[in-house]
Order: sequence, then C-alpha cells, then structure tokens
Amino acid sequence: MKFRRRIKNSIILFFLLAGSIALLTPLWWMISTSLKSPEEIAQFPPTFIPEKFHFSNYVEAWTTGPFTRWALNSVFLAVVGTIGSVFVNSLVAYGFAKMKFKGCNFWFIVVLSTMLLPGFVTMVPQYMLFSKLGWINTYLPLLVPSFLGSAFFIFLLRQFMMTIPNEFIEAAIMDGAGHLKIWWHIMLPLTKPALITVAIFSFNGSWNDLLGPLLYLNEESLYTIQLGLQTFKGSVQTQWNYLMAMSVMILLPTVLIFFLFQKFFIEGSNISSGTKG
Repeated sequence: MKFRRRIKNSIILFFLLAGSIALLTPLWWMISTSLKSPEEIAQFPPTFIPEKFHFSNYVEAWTTGPFTRWALNSVFLAVVGTIGSVFVNSLVAYGFAKMKFKGCNFWFIVVLSTMLLPGFVTMVPQYMLFSKLGWINTYLPLLVPSFLGSAFFIFLLRQFMMTIPNEFIEAAIMDGAGHLKIWWHIMLPLTKPALITVAIFSFNGSWNDLLGPLLYLNEESLYTIQLGLQTFKGSVQTQWNYLMAMSVMILLPTVLIFFLFQKFFIEGSNISSGTKG
C-alpha cells in the first residue's frame, strides 16, 4: 500500500511540476526578454538567460513616455471601479439572498441570464449610448458600469450570504435595525472573504483592461498604462525589451495583491465558509 501511494504521489507531483513549468515558462521568457539588448533579442536560436543583464531597460522604458501619469490614471480607474463594484454587488446580492419578495427567483434568473450575452454583442449599442450621452473621451464609460452590478459577482456574493444563518438578521430586526443597517454592520463583515475576492477580480479586470480605454479614450493625457504599452509597438519595429520591461512592472501590482490576500481569496471562493469567523 505504501509503495502504491508513493507511486501515486510521484505521478501527481510529476504532472504538477510539468504544469508549473508550462505556466511559468512564458513568465520567465517575458522577464528574460526585458533584460536583453535589442541585438540579443534578434538572435537565433534565442537565449533563455540573457548574456548581459540590462536593468536599465526598466528605467528607459518608463521614461520614454508619461507612464507615471498613465499609471495614476489606471490606479484611479481600478480603485474607484473596485469600490463601486464591491458595494453595489454586495447590496444587490443581499437583497436576493435575505430579502424575500415577489418574483425574487425570477429576477435572479434574469440577472444570471445576462451572463449568456458575450461582451462583443453589447459593445456597439453600448458605445452608441455613451456617445449620445457625451461620455466619449471621459472616464464615465469605464466607471459607471462598475456601479451597475455584475451578474457573476452578484451570484458569488449571494451564494456566500445564503450560508449565513438568518438568526443574525432576525435578531437585528428585533433590535430595530433596517435592511441597510443590517447589510452594513452584519453582512459586510461576515462576507469579508467574498468581498475581497470580488475586489481582486474587479481590480485585475480594470487594471488589465485594454479594450475599454481603447474605445472611449482619445486624449493621451487620459490614457491608461495598458494603452501606454502600445507606444512600443510600431508599424516597422517593436521595442520588445521595453515592452516586456513595462509588462513586468504592470504585472507586479496584481501579483502582489494576490499574494497579500490569497487567504481571503480561497475562503471567498468557497461558499461553505460563509459562517466562519
């Protein structure tokens, strides 16, 4: 039995190791390319380890354009959008999870059905709507949808809230608390892992968004850092060392956020943990 268990563990370890290598190879190639000279990047066969580490690529890439301004723009959009997404989706999820009203299940199914619509289907009518509202070349098309709710986030938070005993709410109602007070003082603290999960998804989605800013922003001063990456891609030549250097720096905030909050992320993904803590 012990021999079979060792064989089984060895096979599992092998596949995990192979999968890890497959996932980490593109990351290593990006970091390696960011430290190479243009001449070494053009070499064939390619080198996986730079012959000489050009750390100056990071400084030079950052100073080729107003990346500080673009990074601040991205931070503003990501933070404001995340705040709106967390509070609005949690409020709607609380209504579906704990407030029983006529047609509750029907309207919840309607909300979930919106997930069946690909984003490309609504792209043109959404652009026409924002254009008529005069929101083109502003941050409103990128921020307002965050305050209108997301079917996936509502579903995730609702399922998490449903695991919280109703006795908490009944006791609060007996003490004279209204639903807004219950949501703010009881549900939000108890659903902190799920809220952090939603915040991580929202931040990453906004931080890595290229299509939205590309559609709605025209002035360079309003660009996000994702749009700024396009300055390294020309019609004749692409500055791969600068492009990869900036890509590494853009990746760092999302990796840092995940490692800082991975405990809450795992708990938030497990809806059965709603009553813990």
